[in-house]
Amino acid sequence: MNPLKIFSFLLTSIIIAFLIIWFGLFNISAKEKHWEITTILLEFIRERSIEVRAEDIQIPNTLSTPEMISNGAKNFDAMCAQCHLAPEMEPTELHLGLYPQPPIFYKAEKKHETHGLANTFWVIQNGLKLTGMPAWGDFHTDTQIWEMVAFLNVLKGMSATEYRKLVGEGGHTHKEGFTHSEKPHGTDTHQTETGHHINSIDDHTTHGTHDH
Repeated sequence: MNPLKIFSFLLTSIIIAFLIIWFGLFNISAKEKHWEITTILLEFIRERSIEVRAEDIQIPNTLSTPEMISNGAKNFDAMCAQCHLAPEMEPTELHLGLYPQPPIFYKAEKKHETHGLANTFWVIQNGLKLTGMPAWGDFHTDTQIWEMVAFLNVLKGMSATEYRKLVGEGGHTHKEGFTHSEKPHGTDTHQTETGHHINSIDDHTTHGTHDH
């Protein structure tokens, strides 16, 4: 192909893209859903990015221990349930308002069944741009993140009764050195959070369905 034609095509494409951006033709609103082809492309980019960066992560052999799962349940309830929901929990405003909508892990969602444990660890640790998924690795140790992975690995199909049993009285742990003033909930490191934190399904549900 003629190099001049290639250059002209690229230049025209750049100009068109610039005009689309400049005149605000692309709607950034979370209410405006992506075209299907855009969703497919973004999901492919996301999955490949995660897989490449997670391929060398070593999975510990302690993920099936009751302590790991229970600790992970407590942190999930404290940090994740408002977005990803818990068994028998009503959809919250946060869950419904985010786009893309956070997956509900206790339900059978086929597109998330193929995610490996290392991939899950990487996502929790690093977060995902433009999704509302935080990077929890700045505030939690690798062990605490693996605890959440351990819990997520058994969450699918879990009953509300079993979930409540694992969460117990709740509690939210952080890595050492994460000081009182830095904490969003204002508690000492590794202490159980009470009063500031929603740690039951009933409380989650009430919070997510308040009157306006």
